[in-house]
Amino acid sequence: MAHAHDPCPVPDWVPGAIFYQIFPDRFCNGDRSNDAPGTQLWGNRPTRENFFGGDLQGILDKLDYLQDLGVTALYLNPIFRARTNHKYDTCDYFEVDPAFGSNDVLKELVRDLHRRDMRIILDGVFNHCGDGFWAFEDVKARGAASPYADWFIVRSYPIRTKPPSYYTFGGAPYLPKLNLNHRPVQEYILKVATYWLQEAAIDGWRLDVPCRIPLAFWREFRAAVKALNPQAYLVGEVWREARPWIQGDTFDGITNYRLRELILDYCATNVLDAEGFAFELHVLRQAHDNAAPAMLNLLGSHDTPRILTVLRGDVDRLLIAVAFLITTVGVPVIYYGDEIGLCGDMDPDCRRTMVWDEAQWNRRIYDAYRKLIHLRRAHPALRRGRFETLLTFDRVYAYRRLYEEDEVTIVLNPGSAVADLAIPTGSDTSVWYDLWTGQQRTAADGMFVFDHVPAVSFAVLLPSAAKAQSS
Repeated sequence: MAHAHDPCPVPDWVPGAIFYQIFPDRFCNGDRSNDAPGTQLWGNRPTRENFFGGDLQGILDKLDYLQDLGVTALYLNPIFRARTNHKYDTCDYFEVDPAFGSNDVLKELVRDLHRRDMRIILDGVFNHCGDGFWAFEDVKARGAASPYADWFIVRSYPIRTKPPSYYTFGGAPYLPKLNLNHRPVQEYILKVATYWLQEAAIDGWRLDVPCRIPLAFWREFRAAVKALNPQAYLVGEVWREARPWIQGDTFDGITNYRLRELILDYCATNVLDAEGFAFELHVLRQAHDNAAPAMLNLLGSHDTPRILTVLRGDVDRLLIAVAFLITTVGVPVIYYGDEIGLCGDMDPDCRRTMVWDEAQWNRRIYDAYRKLIHLRRAHPALRRGRFETLLTFDRVYAYRRLYEEDEVTIVLNPGSAVADLAIPTGSDTSVWYDLWTGQQRTAADGMFVFDHVPAVSFAVLLPSAAKAQSS
């Protein structure tokens, strides 16, 4: 998957990864001694200001749960010292926030993950910092005389916050924008990036709002990171056009929000029928080209409503979306709690605390996530295989993944029931196993003949010889 001019191809481990995104304050409170004053009772309604005590020890405590689910890599929202619950307002890039633990606890977490053959990437927030960042505090105190005045883009002195007299992220006074055209700032951020690879042995970075920072800097960032660890994964938070970022000299992949839109247009809004969905997928994969296997595919994140809420509680449609997410090209990422049916509208509601009482889980959703994740891990076709459309008919979309002798066929139908539908197998295999129903299905003359494709359903078909490894 290397680009012609790229000495550092996509890391070998990435196409086979199953990522799990954790908003640390809301996942698990493993150490109550570091709770901030005023920490809320777990399960209370989240606001933009409140804290719930989740921490790195809580993540350590739940690694068995994650490993059993089938997760192989973690992506953590920011963990460095900051004032907010989301930590996108960094005060110290070299210190884990005390409410999350310490630098030593982070190192312990990474070591434990690596012992389990799991990986971890951290959220790098380098476009802006918090107003408590030491350099900005110096500028507030000393104005233009501060040696750090050029670290920010200040329109006038003295520093004012209402309205801000300096550039910010999104107009938020507490998020002053760093001047990434200033060499000392560039050198500082490069030092941060390489420090955590060396000090804690993290496995890469998710880079926040990269479009606000010059591409030339990201190329230097990549070179510095890959020089230390060619297997480090760099993924940019990109919501739209990906091509500038995936030419082999910047990021390995991007957050694939565009794919999320297509999945929802097909599964939820009926904007796309199967033919339209297949066409848009083809266009998107062409745009991503060699980087397609390294795209970070998602159904939700801390910046979107929960997928079950978007689908108005329709579990059948949710499972179709999850089945596609887990079986398509690219790296699936699960937003914490989606696998148990956690609901929530836009921020802050999508950042509710994780539910650890299994009696409150939606077992149908959890079991489907776990089964599909283990299916992907059992089949190289789903991790590294080529993608072939077999049939588009009305809302029915059939495709297969193929890698050497391994093959998996998936049939999706978010629409009405269809009778007497013939679907090409694309294969010489005649006896198949339906992973979901447990039934055997026979193909004749290279065709599956479905007497009945149920409404709002999906099927996963495996050659009967693959039954044992996928059960």
